Amino acid sequence: MKDKKQLIRIVRSPDPDGSECKISVDLTGKKPGRGAYICNSPDCLAKAKKARRLEKTFSCKIPDEVYEKLTKELETSAQ
Repeated sequence: MKDKKQLIRIVRSPDPDGSECKISVDLTGKKPGRGAYICNSPDCLAKAKKARRLEKTFSCKIPDEVYEKLTKELETSAQ
């Protein structure tokens, strides 16, 4: 268990037509949408990708491009 402030929030933004998942990193913790928390490291994201945890949490298929974007955002936020 970690403190919430040590974790990064990943958000599935609400989509009005429901046709696609819009996944992004929420550094402020205030974006609207369904959220999931992971530790602030690309390794945690890689483990979540391997176990398909975000897909299970958000109930949608997440493309590899989204994971690449999230990895880049996590690397820049960790600096």
